[in-house]
Amino acid sequence: MWDSPFLKEYGIPQRLLELGREVDRRTAPLVAGREAIKAHNQLKVLKALQDVGLGEHHFAGTTGYGYGDSGRETLERAYTTVFGAEAALVRPQIASGTHAIASCLYGVLRPGDRLVAATGKPYDTLLGVIGAGGDSPDSPGSLRDLGVDYLEVPLAADGKVDRERLLEALDPPTRMVAFQRSRGYAWRPSLSVEELGDLIRLVKARRPEIVCFVDNCYGEFVELLEPTQVGADLAAGSLIKNPGGGLAPMGGYVAGKRNLVEQAANRLLAPGIGSRVGATLDLLRPLFQGLFLAPHVVGEALAGAIFAAGFFSALGFEVSPGVDERRVDLIQAIRFGAPEPLSAFCRGLQGGAVVDAHAVPYPAPMPGYADEVIMAGSGFVQGASIELSADAPIRPPYIGYLQGGLAREQVKVGILLAAARLANEGLI
Repeated sequence: MWDSPFLKEYGIPQRLLELGREVDRRTAPLVAGREAIKAHNQLKVLKALQDVGLGEHHFAGTTGYGYGDSGRETLERAYTTVFGAEAALVRPQIASGTHAIASCLYGVLRPGDRLVAATGKPYDTLLGVIGAGGDSPDSPGSLRDLGVDYLEVPLAADGKVDRERLLEALDPPTRMVAFQRSRGYAWRPSLSVEELGDLIRLVKARRPEIVCFVDNCYGEFVELLEPTQVGADLAAGSLIKNPGGGLAPMGGYVAGKRNLVEQAANRLLAPGIGSRVGATLDLLRPLFQGLFLAPHVVGEALAGAIFAAGFFSALGFEVSPGVDERRVDLIQAIRFGAPEPLSAFCRGLQGGAVVDAHAVPYPAPMPGYADEVIMAGSGFVQGASIELSADAPIRPPYIGYLQGGLAREQVKVGILLAAARLANEGLI
């Protein structure tokens, strides 16, 4: 891409273009090293769709109650196979990853139970669900408001799960232990599937009846296995992140043990009806096709993230994961240390968006977030973080969280434009 005349039309300073070319050259072996994982996951999805007998008639969809929706049932069998689970719930009615997670928490937990967050403070939007955020921890409808106790296990000094404190938290009335696979808005390493499996075994050895739940957002198809293949009882995520492949216009999924998935379905829809209803309209074709393309799109996003890590570390910024570190999710964190360079980064990155590239992001209040948040990137689907985007709470240490990218070339252009914005404002 470096010799394309279209790249020159962006007006990026020559020194940044030269640095980009060099970073691209240096990181090429790291990107190539991920090809085996991408190929494995692509074949896994291909075989699953073939094994469930996907046919043209499965794209028809339903209206109204959605009774007898063979396409929906086939899609959920495909997810069940891909995730190595007993059952899956894949629905356009799930509005977000937070909604999918909430369906699991409300579906399984009962008054008097305790939820333990094993990975420290959860992502901001879950705090209201739990009843652990802001000035109103017992907000109406939260788990705490309904009588569910909550315990947070702080991370150890190295950012890993504190195993001793986790074991101390497993005594009754603990019913569920939740693991957040991705870093969220925290400067910590994301959890690999291998680490998750080890932690789940630790919990089950002490109390096998505890439900181990994984917030799988940003992690799907990054590794060879999914959490439900290493002992997780339940996992959930968003279709406008990794598994939707950039084509799913909405939706979320839950996968895991059959009885627990049905409990989540009862909460999402209604007890006694559960997973048997829910119209799919004309959405099944992009949901199937998105799943098929997901491993490839995740590979593109990861190639962009590796480039971003190499480029911004070369500019002197601290990045996590580091350019040579193992990647277990899509998120690339960049520490800016002050609000001005963070905002400049997001405004520059916006120029790489495929939709609304002319827009100028500013920090603003967002539902579910304690701080103002600046968000860059706009794609074909509102809020789809599998598309090129970055967001950050405006709070110390002013970290930008980059994610997504349907094409690695777009991510590189966005990163170059972000750096150019910093240079133009005298911040690098």
